[in-house]
Amino acid sequence: MDPLISAAARALSAGDPLAALKSVALRDDPPALALRGIAMAQLGDLRRARELLRSAARTFGPKEPVARARCAVAEAEIALVSRDLGRSLQTLKKARAVLEASGDQKNAAHAGYLEARYLLLIGRLDEAEAVLDEFDPGVLPPASLIGRELVVAGIAIRRVRAEPARTALQRARRGAEDARIPALAREVDQAVRAFRAPAARLVAGQVERLLYLEEVERLPASNTLIVDACRNVVRLGTTAIPLTTRPVLLALARALAEAWPKDVARETLIKVAFRAQHADDSHRARLRVEIGRLRQAIKPLAALSATRQGFVLRPHDSGDVAVLAPTHRR
Repeated sequence: MDPLISAAARALSAGDPLAALKSVALRDDPPALALRGIAMAQLGDLRRARELLRSAARTFGPKEPVARARCAVAEAEIALVSRDLGRSLQTLKKARAVLEASGDQKNAAHAGYLEARYLLLIGRLDEAEAVLDEFDPGVLPPASLIGRELVVAGIAIRRVRAEPARTALQRARRGAEDARIPALAREVDQAVRAFRAPAARLVAGQVERLLYLEEVERLPASNTLIVDACRNVVRLGTTAIPLTTRPVLLALARALAEAWPKDVARETLIKVAFRAQHADDSHRARLRVEIGRLRQAIKPLAALSATRQGFVLRPHDSGDVAVLAPTHRR
């Protein structure tokens, strides 16, 4: 291989884009264009990076599918960083297939890690985990291996599993220390700080307190009916009733849970559910319909009883009721 291209590639792997540019800054052949694009991405100039990578892919041409696939993977990584996701998932799948067929396991694994990262961003946790299991992490370069650990931690955090998340973050931190790449170290430190920060607010009996991930993880073991406004479910123990696609029911359930064991006036529920400042007969009729739907939805866990003023939540057992909400107020 061209010694300047090899030197630039080693510099990029070590997180030194300026050294890489010194080797290829004056060259316009396809490999140099691709490496310049990756260097510009590491320096934060994503627009120029994308231009260079697309130019490299065009110059490689259809007779060099592996080189074009590598450019596509690099461009997809830029799209992930900038959250300009678009068709990134399909691009990664196609590029990964080409790389695997050619025997380029290192770049194929990198494409797989990026695919899992994309799936994590859009909340498809099972698919993200399945993709991670499809390749050997040992073939990843150090920077990608650290990123993979951050994806593993992200999946665990989304699933409220504190210990696997902590273990993955510890591996990522050790890897960042060994790699000595400042940008990676900052990314890992940011993830660790987020993990150590409060994960949610618990509202019970009109008293609020912040919970860390370990405390949120322990909630299902308690005898508490939880209206989870973080994941849009009503849960008790291992039973969870999803309300993601029913925002009105979730809003009503949350209002009733925050007031428990007291009732909530109909006018208050109308404001909460329909954002109406002045209730009329149509709002009251609609409230009756939505309360009926909520009553049916949560029937396995609790009942809804009408009172003189409004409605009250009545769990089937003698446990407490609480709301789990994001740390920031909406």
